[in-house]
Amino acid sequence: MPQKIFPTWDEIEVLAEKLARDLVEDYDVVLVITRAGVFPASFLSERLELRNITATSVVFYTDVGDTLAEPRFLNFPEAEALRGKRVLIIDEVWDSGRTMTAVRRRVREAGGQATVAVLHYKPTHSLVDDEPDYWAAETDKWVVYPWDPDRQELLPSHLG
Repeated sequence: MPQKIFPTWDEIEVLAEKLARDLVEDYDVVLVITRAGVFPASFLSERLELRNITATSVVFYTDVGDTLAEPRFLNFPEAEALRGKRVLIIDEVWDSGRTMTAVRRRVREAGGQATVAVLHYKPTHSLVDDEPDYWAAETDKWVVYPWDPDRQELLPSHLG
């Protein structure tokens, strides 16, 4: 069983503030990867005063839990919305890296300049020869975020 960490909302806010300080460029568009990326994107867009926010949904797993060879995009912004723009791509965690690299590739193919930011980076889990541009913390543990619907069931009794 992998070790787990259970960041609190306050800890998430601290991580988002660290990312906001590290992000030195101005961005034209925030591209959030749903669903879990919505929370850090909200924190960051508020702190960076970014209002042009769009979303993408990417799946690598079938309904029965099989892993797909290539990502399936359920939605993605039109190329015109990204072309020539500085795009800040936000998700909560870089685990295998497959989702983020697929989204980064799509943004670049649309003519956008892609920058990737995550709360947690797992370099020991990454399956790609790439990394996020910005991350707030590194871990090799399973991160159970405050917005995870199964969090209460996963919490150790002394944290519940």
